[in-house]
Amino acid sequence: MTLLPETGYVPTAEDRAGLDAWFAEYDARSARRDIEGMADMAVFPLNLVSDDAHGDGRSAQWDRDRFVATMTGVMGEGGGDISFESTRTPVFLSPSMAVVFTDSTMTAGGEERRLRYADILIRRDGVWAFQTMAQGGWGEYL
Repeated sequence: MTLLPETGYVPTAEDRAGLDAWFAEYDARSARRDIEGMADMAVFPLNLVSDDAHGDGRSAQWDRDRFVATMTGVMGEGGGDISFESTRTPVFLSPSMAVVFTDSTMTAGGEERRLRYADILIRRDGVWAFQTMAQGGWGEYL
């Protein structure tokens, strides 16, 4: 009989601090509209899960060029006044895998948008990177 691996991983304070630091850096790059810097924090091909305007679920994989082009189109280029206030709930599947649920308020040009999404991050060689993003409303970009 083959035993399944134990899956009840409880993260350490260091695990959580590392993940929090990763998101702080990603948010800072997002606020600066540093799309190339954001791409540096991902693993490609990047998996995307979303839905479209008709309510149909969609999924795709993006390479780095597609990520940069799409995010540049969505966020615009150059600096700007974007800020994020986020509450994150990470679920660690192991020391090197986490699913992170985020409720966020993005403020851009004085307008607020509420966002809810999930990311799957993996840690390789001690460095976190996002590998999958799941958020409603991106279907037309897939």
